[in-house]
Amino acid sequence: MQTLDNFNFKGQKAFVRVDFNVPLDEKFNITDDTRIRAAIPTLKKILADGGSIILGSHLGRPKGVDGKYSLQHILPRISELLGVKVEFANDSLGKEAAEKSAALQPGQVLLLENLRFYAAEEGKPRGLADDASDEEKAAAKKAEKANQKEMAKQLASYATVYVNDAFGTAHRAHASTAIIADYFDAGHKTFGYLMQNEIDAVEKVLKDTARPFTAIMGGSKVSSKIDIIENLLTKVDNLIIAGGMTYTFAKALGGKIGDSICEDDKLDLALSLIRKAKDSKVNLVLAVDAKAADAFSNDANTQFVPVDKIPDGWEGMDIGPETEKLFAKVIESSKTILWNGPTGVFEFDNFAGGSAAVGAAIVRATENGAFSLVGGGDSVACVNKFGIADKMSYVSTGGGALLEFIEGKELPGIKAIRG
Repeated sequence: MQTLDNFNFKGQKAFVRVDFNVPLDEKFNITDDTRIRAAIPTLKKILADGGSIILGSHLGRPKGVDGKYSLQHILPRISELLGVKVEFANDSLGKEAAEKSAALQPGQVLLLENLRFYAAEEGKPRGLADDASDEEKAAAKKAEKANQKEMAKQLASYATVYVNDAFGTAHRAHASTAIIADYFDAGHKTFGYLMQNEIDAVEKVLKDTARPFTAIMGGSKVSSKIDIIENLLTKVDNLIIAGGMTYTFAKALGGKIGDSICEDDKLDLALSLIRKAKDSKVNLVLAVDAKAADAFSNDANTQFVPVDKIPDGWEGMDIGPETEKLFAKVIESSKTILWNGPTGVFEFDNFAGGSAAVGAAIVRATENGAFSLVGGGDSVACVNKFGIADKMSYVSTGGGALLEFIEGKELPGIKAIRG
């Protein structure tokens, strides 16, 4: 398989699929440019070789052309970070994109407009009536798949080499993330540095595991994490359950959880996971106490209570001090650590203590030689908020892609390059 370091981009035009889906405020200012900064090394390598770049990305989930989601909003920041004036095409598939791509000279960079302005990017029919017949739905899907293939072909025509550096979209079989690779031979398609680093980090955790291996899974719903939890039960030594899931497990075990978030229809599932952990000889670590509040507010009244004795009118908003100690002891004895999801409502400073304690324990373990992988939007937000991102072994830019990769699923964006 071709690698970025082994390829000389001199005189080449590279279509680089990046993931510049960054958060913007109401004035379209970027509030977190992590994903842009993460792609810069790949882009600089191409330019240093004497190549030119056509950047493709999406922003948000537009349902057609929408100025709110225009990549023009992020153009100045890309130019600033790259140190090169980046040109812009007001479309991705039209005459302007084709002409500006053709005119690119070595060292120049062109950013195409939001790829998701085109329904063909995702291959999903748009504008189909809710009451459409099965035949109409099938016909629309077939037509859109053909349009998706044509879009990939057109994007590929702009370049001589394809570089996928968008791990955050690797789980999507979209025109620009997977199908486009079919139009390049094995010697002219490769992963960017970011994509390769993401793959290496996950495979180190799952395939080259130093033990004990501990996974910390947060999140509000057991149902959204069931696949990843079941997969991890075949791999980890310790599985820490945190976040809103805590209270579904607590109630399933007969506890009283007050007004805490809970999936009442998943109590049997929680008990099933407890049994599977026992059968797999996995140490399933559950919270023993909680920081409860009398309202979902940073300014609410609070008290520490056993996780299975939360009073009516109160809800668990974070783990308590005894659970912090329990989690930290397990984490600090680990050699491989995966963190996905905070322990509570960390966005409120009053309920960020548990997540901060977990982060601090991971830092200590990492300093003692453990490999720590942090992934998922909220976990990444945690380590950024607490200023400890650079003290983790690797912080992933992927959310859904990371989870599906850990679940053991084959990601279309990776398969398209690896074959």
